[in-house]
Amino acid sequence: MLKELRVDAAAPWKQRYRLPVTYAVQIAESMPTRGLAVSNKSGVSQLYAWNVPAGELTELTNRPEGVAHGSLSPDGASVYYLEDRKGDEFGHFVRVPFEGGAPEDITPDLPLYTSWLFSFSRTGRRLGFTAATNEGFDIYCIAVAADHSLSRPRKLYHCTGETFGPLLSYNGEIAVIATTEGTSTLNYHLVALEATNGQEIAQLTDGVESSIEAALFAPLEGDMRVLATTDRSGFKRPLLWNPRTGERTDLTLDELQGEVFPQDWSPDGSHILLCQFVEAVKHLYLYEVGTGTLKQLRHPGGTYGEAFFGPEGDIYAQWESATEPPQLIALDSETGEQKRVVVAAAAEVPPGHSWRSVTFTSSDGQMVQGWLGLPDGEGPFPTILETHGGPTAVQTEEFDPGSQAWLDHGFAYLTVNYRGSSSFGRAFEEKIRGNIGYWELEDMVAGRDWLVGQGIAKADQVFVTGWSYGGYLTLFALGKRPELWAGGMAGVAFGDFAIAYEDEAETLRAYDRGLMGGTPQEKPEAFAVSSPITYAAQVKAPLLIIQGRNDTRCPPRSIEVYETKMKELGKPIEVYWFDAGHGSLQVEQRIDQQERMMRFVYGVLGG
Repeated sequence: MLKELRVDAAAPWKQRYRLPVTYAVQIAESMPTRGLAVSNKSGVSQLYAWNVPAGELTELTNRPEGVAHGSLSPDGASVYYLEDRKGDEFGHFVRVPFEGGAPEDITPDLPLYTSWLFSFSRTGRRLGFTAATNEGFDIYCIAVAADHSLSRPRKLYHCTGETFGPLLSYNGEIAVIATTEGTSTLNYHLVALEATNGQEIAQLTDGVESSIEAALFAPLEGDMRVLATTDRSGFKRPLLWNPRTGERTDLTLDELQGEVFPQDWSPDGSHILLCQFVEAVKHLYLYEVGTGTLKQLRHPGGTYGEAFFGPEGDIYAQWESATEPPQLIALDSETGEQKRVVVAAAAEVPPGHSWRSVTFTSSDGQMVQGWLGLPDGEGPFPTILETHGGPTAVQTEEFDPGSQAWLDHGFAYLTVNYRGSSSFGRAFEEKIRGNIGYWELEDMVAGRDWLVGQGIAKADQVFVTGWSYGGYLTLFALGKRPELWAGGMAGVAFGDFAIAYEDEAETLRAYDRGLMGGTPQEKPEAFAVSSPITYAAQVKAPLLIIQGRNDTRCPPRSIEVYETKMKELGKPIEVYWFDAGHGSLQVEQRIDQQERMMRFVYGVLGG
């Protein structure tokens, strides 16, 4: 039964949003008393210096739009992050001292760029990053002197294919990148370069049908092996590659199902921490490099994010569940049992509703996994069907205040890991390429039909929602299958694929070229078929869009054009604009957005 909408300050769902949460924790490799974390304790996500022994956090950034990513130098002396323009993800990398201070631009002579990776050699004497502009992808390295002064950036590599890296060897002699250069897909190969001059050392590929991605270098001086993954078997599996000698060793893990990828390499080089991913659930293992022995860690259930070898021989892992917020826990490295909570949520958590994993059959017989939350009482219920962003991503069990807000109010909640999601194997992930929207929607419809058939959802009260690519799928679903939905709520979406391609950052353009096998000019019909605006005339249900003005992943013009078309057709659409980029890092802004969606749904239902 639909409950009365609660929007007062004491509403449990608002309390969950306001929980001070600390995440994205790092510890300096050669100074383990120093760490870096992201926390929303100020009301906006910012970077914090972490005094590890004392457990104290000191705010380093104070940007109104927030900062969600940073990198701590191995000696713990400096923190680096991308300083952009109001969340648009274009700017320059800067650094601040661990003790705090004014940010220093480390690339003042470069044009503005966007970047998704920043790395150090184990010694900290060289750092590297990718700078993506309209001209393509450039790989840079900077030497770091003993007094922490920086050299000018040295360009090692340029390409137009989607590129990540570089990873740097122990002393920074070798830089390894993963790139799609020379292909029209999203399948990567590795290129090893001399970090001093950019000369190519070697490449590693498993052919055009497979993808190899680099994870990390060996932690020992003189050991030039790279830990990477390949999906040539159909599932990601780890391997070791020495670009100097060409030697390659694929780790034998036949007893494990699903995908397996590396999380960390122990400081003495003896063990690799592996994560098995099966049906969107993670399991941690220890692999002994010398013997090939594999040991499962008997850790608690829930979801594990970043995991690494921490101080005193423990394994540190970011952990959460549907009802418990993210916290850093220490696991016994022999058994996997939880020893203690290292960094916990700083307030009491209102009771929530658990999620459980479910599967259902899509239109072609493919089994699709999702996470289901049920409210109190007997169904059928009004229902929220959500899809994650990406599409190359996966929804795991997580602490999501938004889902709990719906459950608090008597809605069933299902989030779908549709075709295109990662961790279910290469065929599952690549099924959507060249024709995005189609198979994802087939899986969403299968999820909706399963909910109705199980007596969980009221057939005429199913709302579709999602953010980023999930927002795109919301618009696509409303137009392609208009008879199925009571309404839709899309966050930071795109409505016209070709216009979005024209305006987005090069990191996204390269990704879209790989996803579609070409540009809108080369594949105009495919881009049109996958664009929600193509089906605007068929939309029946009311639609709310929440969009960032400074978004360079899903730029605003695409939604402006879509909104104009919808209004010309007399369709029920409301667009709310907020002054940030691809989502919000401000707690109160996220509460406002959730409240807008709930008021919208209650309005549709007449509540």
